[in-house]
Amino acid sequence: MDVERVVRIEGTALPMRGEDIDTDRIMPARFLRAVTFEGLEQHLFEDERAGSAAGDRAATLHPFDNPAYAGASILLVNRNFGCGSSREHAPQALRRSGIRAVIGESFSEIFFGNSLMIGLPCATVSAEEMRALMAEVEANPRSVMRVDIAAGTCEVGSRRCSIGMPPNARDALVTGAWDTTGLLLSHYDVVDAVAAKLPYVAGF
Repeated sequence: MDVERVVRIEGTALPMRGEDIDTDRIMPARFLRAVTFEGLEQHLFEDERAGSAAGDRAATLHPFDNPAYAGASILLVNRNFGCGSSREHAPQALRRSGIRAVIGESFSEIFFGNSLMIGLPCATVSAEEMRALMAEVEANPRSVMRVDIAAGTCEVGSRRCSIGMPPNARDALVTGAWDTTGLLLSHYDVVDAVAAKLPYVAGF
């Protein structure tokens, strides 16, 4: 098994406006009882999406229900995305829904770490750049966005900007070091050799 390297992500984008969007909104607590993460994508922002459909919130559709953004693989967000509780179900649900990268003004540290552990890059841009990116996508929802983790760039239409990410996170994604299971399986001969030397594995 080869490790999965996350170097470039290309696809349409989904802009989700709002600051301090927390993990309780992304994945309501009642869905945390699941034994596995399978199917969590069906409950992304479930309460807000139900409210929007019923007319209890804004008249427009929730971004994740807007057909203009169907099939998007890049999520655009504002400041402090993923704050609140430390539930790893939130990034799991996003990735399982087809999101392959999140570009935002800033992220909760725990959300960022949970995302990195599953190969979901979270990169930052300035508030000014985010306003421009969101406006471009809202005006042209089918425009292809290209995110280059290695080069640290993001482009859509005629707009190109730099993205920020801690060097250790960027290197883990680009080299595949984030994929710890893949690393073990791709070097199983080394794992076997070490296991053979351990008395509690090989026997006394």
